[in-house]
Amino acid sequence: MSEPGFIEITPTAPIETGRHGGRAKCLQRLIRLDMPVPRTLALDFDAVHGVSAGEMPDLGAMLKMIGPDPLVSVRPSSEDPDWGGPSAILNIGMNDALHAKLVESHGEAAANALYLRFIQAYAVHVGRLDPDDFDAPEAPTAEALREALDLYEEETHEYFPQDPEVQLAEILRSMARAWEGTTARLLREAKGAPADAGLGLIVQKMALGVGKGLSGSGVMQFVNGDTGVREVRGRYLCKSQGRDALAAPDDSDVMYLTRDPRGRSIEDVLPQNFADLITFGEKVRTRLREEMQIEFAIENEELFILDAVRVQRSERANVRIAVELADDGIISHDEAVLRIPPRALAELLHSQVDPKGERDVFAEGIAASPGAATGKIVFNARAAQAMAAQHEDCILVRRETSPEDIRGMHAARGILTIRGGITSHAAVIARGLGLPCVVGAAGLRLDKRNGMLIAPDGRVFREGDVITVDGAAGEALSGSVDLLPPELGDCFRKLMTWADENRDIGIRANADTPPDADKAVMFNAEGIGLCRTEHMFIDDDRLLAMREMIFANSSEDRRAALERLLPMQRDDFTALFRIMQGKPVCIRLFDPPLHEFLPHGREGMRELAEALDLPISDVTVRVAGLREFNPMLGMRGVRLGITVPEIYDMQARAIFEATIEASKSGDPVVPEIMIPLVSAKREVEIVKTHIDAVAAAVRVETEADFTYRLGVMVETPRAALRADEIAHHASFMSFGTNDLTQMTYGLSRDDAGRFMGEYVKQGVYVEDPFHTLDREGVGELLEIGAERARDARETVTLSICGEHGGNPESIAFCREAGFDYVSCSPFRVPVARLAAAHLAIQDRMAQQAEKTE
Repeated sequence: MSEPGFIEITPTAPIETGRHGGRAKCLQRLIRLDMPVPRTLALDFDAVHGVSAGEMPDLGAMLKMIGPDPLVSVRPSSEDPDWGGPSAILNIGMNDALHAKLVESHGEAAANALYLRFIQAYAVHVGRLDPDDFDAPEAPTAEALREALDLYEEETHEYFPQDPEVQLAEILRSMARAWEGTTARLLREAKGAPADAGLGLIVQKMALGVGKGLSGSGVMQFVNGDTGVREVRGRYLCKSQGRDALAAPDDSDVMYLTRDPRGRSIEDVLPQNFADLITFGEKVRTRLREEMQIEFAIENEELFILDAVRVQRSERANVRIAVELADDGIISHDEAVLRIPPRALAELLHSQVDPKGERDVFAEGIAASPGAATGKIVFNARAAQAMAAQHEDCILVRRETSPEDIRGMHAARGILTIRGGITSHAAVIARGLGLPCVVGAAGLRLDKRNGMLIAPDGRVFREGDVITVDGAAGEALSGSVDLLPPELGDCFRKLMTWADENRDIGIRANADTPPDADKAVMFNAEGIGLCRTEHMFIDDDRLLAMREMIFANSSEDRRAALERLLPMQRDDFTALFRIMQGKPVCIRLFDPPLHEFLPHGREGMRELAEALDLPISDVTVRVAGLREFNPMLGMRGVRLGITVPEIYDMQARAIFEATIEASKSGDPVVPEIMIPLVSAKREVEIVKTHIDAVAAAVRVETEADFTYRLGVMVETPRAALRADEIAHHASFMSFGTNDLTQMTYGLSRDDAGRFMGEYVKQGVYVEDPFHTLDREGVGELLEIGAERARDARETVTLSICGEHGGNPESIAFCREAGFDYVSCSPFRVPVARLAAAHLAIQDRMAQQAEKTE
């Protein structure tokens, strides 16, 4: 039986999620499972839109279908439950006449409670009156009821409506217009809903949950939403005779779901109702293929199922639930993989701020590296190292970090910088180390002279004060907070195994040190896609040798200084090769400008002069001579390798000697040597000649044979455009999207954070191009470079190794463009693996759908 715009939900009714909403469809499924759902009607999206415009359905017919003395609830039914909707309103149809009847059948207190609850909801949602004026009274007395009715009349100058049709009409209109209001539209768009998303409404006969016998209402779920562990949970069941279910129950009114030493339980007192709920919970899990929370009411020991919604859960619980549903054969492995959003894995890989705790935020910036950590403030790398040596946790706070801060960053538990963007030095290194990091907290002021950090609200923090960095939210919190530990259990590993069975693009890790490589192996990276060798020169003994090389006046002196670094580099590479156990390791030759290894302040220059036994004036002159106006576009990368060839010669020898050493005790090693910042084929030819010569010399000296691959890092637009010429001399081409984005846009990746938020807000850029790969500009260069390289050398290996490599949208682009692998920070490897699996599964499903059409 149906009327235009609404329909009764029956097992065979044509209910559609895209027309009536997810709640309506779920209720139909519950009815099909023979659950005792009260009579329910559904208004479709068009009908609700019509109600908003003043076109009301036949309300008399609707209420007639409910039965005599109709008492109903109205609930929203959007297409996706996560899009929300207006609040449900219960007990519609309550009036003086029905109240009198309920006094006779259910008792005065119960009747008063039901009426008061409806007056409160109607006054707030329809009358738009102050909610504080209609707070639930301490007791549902006749006097409280009269006061509520009088207050409504006083505020609206109208009697409280007594006609159920009038009540229902006003409530439907209120809910429909609330959905189409600007605020509601913006809120649901923020959750991914289209601007024109429709709303359905559910009109359901009330199951009161009160009566002269054992009655009540509550919710029950069968899994812990925080952990994913299977267990019965939910609100206690109120013995609602004479009480409002919203009021806080006293001990005599409480009934627990399961046996509990604190009092009676529904399991003991109403065993049949409890058994039915358990049965319904299992039916919902197996037939709806999801962990659901069931809303129910019991009236005089008769059970009614009112609704079922997806259990709210943490990302940790979501992984366990999906995996266990797959293990039980309820969903497929592919569906389990698709149910986990790739970016949600950050919650499992890092410590997180407990969402249930309090947050005292004193600064906001860019969420540069996920996770959370608490520690004492330190303002320089030395202080961080000193605190770590005392086994105390610290947070390194800087205006911005530089290579000189590497050791302090290793020692710190988290990083907070005032300047910087998503690909700034601090952000990139923090992601590699797995440290929580917030950058671009521009509202902060750092007073180094007085050792103070001044918050936007004027609060002052000094060295040693405890703060917490939340890298997922981009916030700095005052004091310590409760943290949730990482979760990498069996369910996580099982999920990632299923993901790897599906993905069709390689995932490597950016790893510079043996600890980085250990993390890469832990997260099942297929190799190292970028090893930045300059990070190996930061330790004190190495840094001094590096500075001696910089101050050398001849090639012979430079080689002598580099001879001290050779065994250290060889040991580093040997360790990397052994950890990776035959997996590919791509080593980028020295890249940064030399001035980054020199001190900048007077005190640092004096210490260097003492170490090198030079006059401080000589040190000052040399430092000034190496300073460049725009060092990131100056003497660095391959330009340094050509003009100071001794550096690359030393590194090549270290790589080849490590290759021989590591191959003695494990799988054969085939190192990949990458030349950075290439823009011309001649650069590759010159460096290749030197490296081939070093390889020949090592073969002769050691009487050992080995192979290696030589490639380039494409970071300049010209390298992408001339990829066909360069590919003739390169076995692989790895696109460094950090610098390529910087050069394509003409943006400093360290400074863009100052204005990028405003640019995105005003629509200049859709997203921060350092965070999400720019398909139109940078992406076109990638496509041009890939196409021209493959045309010239069909076997060339193509990849990206910038921070975009761990971004799901970037991985989708790389798959479409035919890249062989992506490389990203170790802690982003699982995210990339899962994202790649999503894309492969979705493609396969789309192809299968096309075949069946």
